[in-house]
Amino acid sequence: MSTAQIITCRAAVAWGAGEPLLMEEVEVSPPQPMEIRIKVVSTSLCRSDLSAWESHAIFPRIFGHEASGIVESVGLEVTEFKEGDHVLTVFIGECMACGHCKSGKTNTCQVLGLERRGLMHSDQKTRFSIKGKPVYHYCAVSSFSEYTVVHSGCAVKVSPFAPLEKICLLSCGVAAGLGAVWNVADVSKGSTVVIFGLGTVGLSVAQAAKLRGASRIIGVDNNPQKSEYAKAFGVTEVVDPNSYKEPIAQVIKRITDGGADFSFECVGDTDMITTALQSCCDGWGLTVTLGVPKVKPEMSAHYGLFLSGRTLKGSLFGGWKPKSDLPSLVEKYVKKEIQIDDYITHNLPFDDINKAFNLMKEGKCLRCVIHMPR
Repeated sequence: MSTAQIITCRAAVAWGAGEPLLMEEVEVSPPQPMEIRIKVVSTSLCRSDLSAWESHAIFPRIFGHEASGIVESVGLEVTEFKEGDHVLTVFIGECMACGHCKSGKTNTCQVLGLERRGLMHSDQKTRFSIKGKPVYHYCAVSSFSEYTVVHSGCAVKVSPFAPLEKICLLSCGVAAGLGAVWNVADVSKGSTVVIFGLGTVGLSVAQAAKLRGASRIIGVDNNPQKSEYAKAFGVTEVVDPNSYKEPIAQVIKRITDGGADFSFECVGDTDMITTALQSCCDGWGLTVTLGVPKVKPEMSAHYGLFLSGRTLKGSLFGGWKPKSDLPSLVEKYVKKEIQIDDYITHNLPFDDINKAFNLMKEGKCLRCVIHMPR
């Protein structure tokens, strides 16, 4: 039986779209059945946090979802975790019992899929409050708080020997890019890959494509600072769309003699999805979209692109089933088979969280890791 009590701690609360986060004293309820409460150790800022902060209407809210921590307490019926376990949080869960989880065909759990209303999966309530008034969750995690409560299906137990301040990146961005290449696209050796957007996700695509043996990895980005990082992750050449008078899809088709074998949209721009499709070759060209659009969620493309043999696939968290697959990714990092450290361009204390938002808005970082007080 759980004996956990309400905890009062600090959290970075968003009170309105685009407004600076404020450090507030929040009450964090005990974990309910099938939930765990986590002491957050490290959390990194993902672009989807930024996009949601700029555009969502649900406030007050605690953002953050890419995080690592230590289990502080467990609710009733939780058998998988105990106090002291090291965990990664995940924005899509794995109940391991629904039809989707059992199918082997998808990682979108029917019970613990994307949560958009800022409430817990189990009872549609929040676990945060300020002076009795609710504060809403984000992506079933809300890691911009010293303590958070998640459904036990939205956490993954990891080795206590893996550095929590590094592997937090595997709970979203880096894992998403690796999986898009290995699981969703199944990139082949010797192929040509084009990546639209050289942020953390795009550069994770590059790393995975390099490990698969792609012969040519073309990065498309108009931020010169991003291109500086690119070659360290396997990008063989960077194309700046602003340097050409012709549409970038035509540039890609010209320099690849007909189009890339695989293209990845990592920006979150639906117009860019069409561009990525146009950049693929006829017959077998495959486009994978990973980005989350902030505006204009609808896309359009000429049907002829598909009649000619191109394919468009969506990728959510790289196709990984979090509980089943993330521990092996952590192990790959520990064995130095994949890299994470170089994505971390800034390490910041929790009090400087607004600096992390500004750095990402200005395009001056890949990942800012925010460290909670010990």
